[in-house]
Amino acid sequence: MRKRRGALTRLRNRGGALLLSVLVAISVHGCRSPRVHRNDADRVARDIITEKQVEALGRTEPFTIENPADTLRRRLLLDQQLPCTGNASRSTYDIEPIGQWPDEAYLENPEDTDPFMEFAETGDRLRLTLTDALQIAAHEAREYQSRKESVFEEALQLDLERDAFRSTWSGVLRGVYEVDLQEDIVVDLEGHTDTQTVVGLERGGVGELSRRFKSGISFTGQLGLDLVSLLTQDRLFSRGVFADVTVTIPLMRGAGEFVVAEPLTQAERDVVYAIYEFERFKRSFAVDVASEYLTVLRQWDSVQNAEDNYRRLIASTRRARRLADAGRLPKIQVDQSRQDELRARSQWVSAKASHQRQLDSFKLTLGLPTDAWIELDRGELDALGEAMAELIEGVTSATPETESQGMDAPIELVEPGQDLPGRFELDDSKAILVALENRLDLRVSLGRVHDAQRSVAVAADQLRADITLLGSGATGESRSLSGTGLDNANLRPDEGVYSALLTMDLAIERTAERNAYRSSLIRFEQAVRNVQQLEDQVKLEVRNGLSRLLEAREGIRIQAEAVRVAERRVASTNLFLEAGRAEIRDLLEAQDALVNAQNALTAALVNHRVNELSLQRDLGRLEVNERGLWHEVRPGSQVD
Repeated sequence: MRKRRGALTRLRNRGGALLLSVLVAISVHGCRSPRVHRNDADRVARDIITEKQVEALGRTEPFTIENPADTLRRRLLLDQQLPCTGNASRSTYDIEPIGQWPDEAYLENPEDTDPFMEFAETGDRLRLTLTDALQIAAHEAREYQSRKESVFEEALQLDLERDAFRSTWSGVLRGVYEVDLQEDIVVDLEGHTDTQTVVGLERGGVGELSRRFKSGISFTGQLGLDLVSLLTQDRLFSRGVFADVTVTIPLMRGAGEFVVAEPLTQAERDVVYAIYEFERFKRSFAVDVASEYLTVLRQWDSVQNAEDNYRRLIASTRRARRLADAGRLPKIQVDQSRQDELRARSQWVSAKASHQRQLDSFKLTLGLPTDAWIELDRGELDALGEAMAELIEGVTSATPETESQGMDAPIELVEPGQDLPGRFELDDSKAILVALENRLDLRVSLGRVHDAQRSVAVAADQLRADITLLGSGATGESRSLSGTGLDNANLRPDEGVYSALLTMDLAIERTAERNAYRSSLIRFEQAVRNVQQLEDQVKLEVRNGLSRLLEAREGIRIQAEAVRVAERRVASTNLFLEAGRAEIRDLLEAQDALVNAQNALTAALVNHRVNELSLQRDLGRLEVNERGLWHEVRPGSQVD
C-alpha cells in the first residue's frame, strides 16, 4: 500500500516541471536557423583563409564566393534579349525556391552590384579592352569561381579538424507519457479497495561535455536529471540526478601530439596548398585570357588583311580586263586574276568565320553568353606594335648579311639574341634560379614530401602495441516510473562508483598495419620523384620560354622586314605591269606575299607578348590580384 505525499511532494513536482520547462525554453532558444549557421561557416572560412594567406603569401586580399544578383551575364541576357533556358540561366537569385527551401535569405538579392554593370550600359554592343576582359574573367568565369570554392571548402575542412580538439557540449531532453492498461488494485488507509489505470510521466535531460586533447587523452562527462511522477494512484514523485566521467589515456600506439594531431596538421597544410594552387591558377588563367584576347585580335587583323587583299584583287582583275581589252594583256592572265580574286574571297569569308568562332570561344572563357554582342578593343594591337617598335627598328642591324655586301664578300651570320635583347630575356641559369625560388607549385610539391614523411611516422606508430588506460566514475541515480516511490537522488562523490581498466594489444597481428606502413614508404618515394619531375619540368619550361621569346623577337624583326619588302615588291610590280614589263601573275604573287607577311607580323607580335607573359608565369613572378589584373616584374628585380 502506497501513501500519498503531502505539499512538499507537490512542490517538488511543480519545481521539477518548472526546471524542465526552463531547459526546454533554453533548448528552443538555442536552435539556430540555417541562415545563422551559414553565416557562421562563412565567417570561420574567411578568417581561416585570411590567416593562411598571410602564412602562404605574406599578404591578404579580399576573398568571397558570393556573387551579386545582377551579374554582367544576366544584364547581357536581359538587355540584348538573348534566349535562355530559364531563371537558372540568369542567376541564382532568379530561381524560384522549392517549398522546403531552408534558407530564404540565401536567395535574396544582395545589396552589392556587379562592378562591370557600366559596360552593359554603354550601348547595344559591349566593347572590352584587355584590362576589362581580365577583370570580367576573374569575376564571371565559372572555372575561376569553382577554384575559389575549392579553397573555401578546404578552409571548412580545416575548421572541422580543429573542432575535433575543441570542447564539445551536447544535450538531450526527453519526455515520456506512459499509460499501463493493466489495472492495479489499490487499498486505502480505511481498507477500501479500488482499481486504477496507472498513468505516469517521465521528464529528464542529459548534458554532456567531451574533449579530445592532442596528447590523445579523451574526456567525457555527463550530468543528468530525471523527474518522474505518477498522475494516478498515489501521485508519487521522485527526482533522479546522476553524473559520470570517463577518461581514456593511450599509453603507446596512438599517443602523442605528432600522431593524434596529424589530420589537423594535414588540414592546415592543405589550406596553404589550396591558396598556392589558386594563386598559380590565377596567373595561368590571366595568361590564358590574354592569349585568347590577342588571338581574337590577330584573327580580326587577318580579316582586315584578307579584305584589303580581296579589294586589291578585284581592282587587279578590273585592270587586267581593261588591259586585255586594249590588247596589252593576254586573256589567260585575266582568268588568272579572276581565279585569285575568287580565292581571295574564299579566304576573306573563312577569316571572318574563324574570327567569329574564336570570339565566341573567348566569350565562353569569360563566362558570358556566346551569342552576346561583344567586340574587343582593336587598339590593343596598335599598342602592342608601339611597344615592339624598338625591336622592329633594330631589324636593319640584325640582318647585315643582306645589306650593301658585294658578291664575293664573306657571309657572316649574326647569331640571334646578341643585340637588342627583350626586356624579359635573362640568362638561363639566372632564370632557373628565379623560377625554383618562386614557383608555388614547386612549394606544394616540396610540402608533399614532408607530408609523406609524417605519414610514414604515423603508419609506423600503428605497428606498436596498443596499451590504453580507461578510468571512469559515476555517482547519483537515474529514475524511471518504477522508482517513483524512492527518495530523491543526490550527487554524493563519496558514495560514487569508480573503476580503472588497463587494456593491452600485444601487436601480434599487424598485417593490415604492416602493409599500410610499406605503402606509406612507397608514397614517400613517389613524392620525392614528383619533386624531381616537377623541378626538371620547371627548368624545361623556363628554358623553352626563353627560347620561344628569343624566337618570337627574331620573328618580329624578320616579319617586319618581310612586310617592307612585300610592300616594295607590290609597288614596283604595279609600275612594271603598267609599263608592260611584268605579267599579272607577278602582281598576284606579290600581293599574296604581302598578305602573308602582314599576317605573319601580327602573329609574331602577339606571339612575343604571350611568350613574355608565359615566361613571367613560369618564373613565378607574374603577380595577379583579386581583380584579375597582373603586375609585371621589371627586369631589374628579376635576378635579385
